[in-house]
Amino acid sequence: MGPQFSISDLANEFDVTTRTIRFYEEKGLLKPKREGTRRVYGVADRTKLRLILRGKRLGLSLDESAEIILMYGSPGNNRKQLQSLIAKIREKRDELKQQKRDLEAMLKELEAAEDKCEKALIARLNGEDTR
Repeated sequence: MGPQFSISDLANEFDVTTRTIRFYEEKGLLKPKREGTRRVYGVADRTKLRLILRGKRLGLSLDESAEIILMYGSPGNNRKQLQSLIAKIREKRDELKQQKRDLEAMLKELEAAEDKCEKALIARLNGEDTR
């Protein structure tokens, strides 16, 4: 039997709440053993929690992370899992690049609007008619 972790151990290690860990358990992503009312997590659960949180940092939805995590330990030396993760990463990167382009365009529009408003304000302060 390998190392075991309590819910508090994992919460402290990964800086999440115990409620967060129970939520992932309710979703079927973590499957601790029970010793009475105490949850006992193994190395696989710890690894899955790490992957869930990494997916979250990468911008993956819980469903996307779950899809990849549920492949964990599948035959083929996790090749399918890695290929799926690479595809999700590329997809997320493309989405972020598009969002960046959209934000840059919005910033240019805001700058142009601000410039126009400042010029109109200066003209009004100088008593010029801007109609």
